Amino acid sequence: MSNATTTTRTSRPAAPGRRFVKDRVAEMLRVDHAGEFGATRIYEGQRAVFSRLPGARKIAAQLAAQEADEAVHKAAFDKLLLERKVRPTLFGPIWSAAGFGLGVVTALMGEKAAHACTAAVEEVIEDHYREQIEELGDHEPELSAMISRFRDEEIAHKDQAIAEGAKDAFGHPVLEAVIKAGCRVAIAVCQKV
Repeated sequence: MSNATTTTRTSRPAAPGRRFVKDRVAEMLRVDHAGEFGATRIYEGQRAVFSRLPGARKIAAQLAAQEADEAVHKAAFDKLLLERKVRPTLFGPIWSAAGFGLGVVTALMGEKAAHACTAAVEEVIEDHYREQIEELGDHEPELSAMISRFRDEEIAHKDQAIAEGAKDAFGHPVLEAVIKAGCRVAIAVCQKV
């Protein structure tokens, strides 16, 4: 019997190349587009309820303003998807129905629940955008700046919702946990599908 010696090589993962960065940015754009689309649908669902209720003019106006911000964000991602030839998520129809449904349900629960929904969604998006900005680093300065601007607007939505009593909503801890979990699942799914 021969005494063969085996050598083990330590292999390091290859440094991210251009293709990896391009694919990762495509994932970011896909999920961000889906998120902004979902947010507009949540606001549309909430406004569908509040626009019909007497005495809900203030919250209806707040929701319309927030929805307008989300529509601007979505339009920016629409443009980037086209320019960079990135397909949108295949779950668009599901997010449309789910977002609208979440908006209707939280509005039917009352103004504070609707604000709790906004605060929970925007907190997840704030963290998500912060992570993307850090990951992009110097690779995509214009995209990073745009996401930073959008993150600041999402933080303003969250802060307004909290000021309007989001944390006083009935069942707030459970409502918040469920909404945040749903957002995190949607983010994970939309990156790939």
